[in-house]
Amino acid sequence: MRAIRVHEQGEPEVMVLEEIERPTPGEGQALVGLEAIGVNMIDVQQRSGAYPIGLPFTPGTEGAGRVLEVGPGVRDVATGDRVAWAMVVGSYAEAALVPADRLVPLPVSIEAETAAAVLLQGMTAHFLVDSIAPLREGDVVVVHAAAGGVGLLLTQMAAARGLIVVGTVSTEEKAEAVLAAGATEAVVRGSRELADVVRAQGEGLGARIVFDSIGADTFEASLTSLARRGTLVVFGQSSGPVPPFDLRRLQPAGSVFLTRPGLADYTVTRAELLARAEAVLAMVSDGSLDVRVHERFPLERASDAHRALRGGGTSGKLLLVPAG
Repeated sequence: MRAIRVHEQGEPEVMVLEEIERPTPGEGQALVGLEAIGVNMIDVQQRSGAYPIGLPFTPGTEGAGRVLEVGPGVRDVATGDRVAWAMVVGSYAEAALVPADRLVPLPVSIEAETAAAVLLQGMTAHFLVDSIAPLREGDVVVVHAAAGGVGLLLTQMAAARGLIVVGTVSTEEKAEAVLAAGATEAVVRGSRELADVVRAQGEGLGARIVFDSIGADTFEASLTSLARRGTLVVFGQSSGPVPPFDLRRLQPAGSVFLTRPGLADYTVTRAELLARAEAVLAMVSDGSLDVRVHERFPLERASDAHRALRGGGTSGKLLLVPAG
């Protein structure tokens, strides 16, 4: 079968399409034939070396397709089932081995491309708005990179709960997409002071939560935009990691909270994984969550997909399609 392989970390060119032997599932594993593959920032960071990973490896942490074969002891899925998964490395290929208990069954209403476009980022958006801190209708929240894969989904989920969403974007075109997704305000970064925009919303107290996937470039603006006892959620670092931080700054900022959560800790058990995935897929099925695919690439153009994601011009999801 064909697979993208990385033998050394570096620029997108280190990803090479190779013919490799199709693996056989072991105890508790399933072999899934890929129909669509999600491209995520974690893939870029693992490929570049920003996040260490053992070499060589096949990138990709999200995919959807059909079960080709199951190993001994598998009871959660069967050959022929339509499934999707997230947070398991190895999806940039025509087939991938996945622990069967991490596979999510797909309802007939959800196509493989939609599942690959929404599962990882949709579950991320869901735990951020649902499980980090209590939110009430009318609370102000900030979503950085609001036109990105997670950002657009998070904006929609927050707006549907009656939250006042201030989204930050890099262009006026993206601002229009974010407003269409339900944001009250869309701020092109660098055009206005974020804290001023935030405090002009709601009761003028600041943001109850700031969702920050950018990291180094936005951390200070995020911190100063918080309401008293607000929460800064740093869940990514597309601009680089936040520099060392003196925790004593949290008290004069208003006794605020700072957290660095990850989806893995909010899908620990199979029951929790399925509940979160089913909530996201239900929103897609009933039309309350719009999933935008920005562009599709054949598998052999994985490096172009990474360049597009890092280029900052995308709005929505990038996919790899093994069939081209």
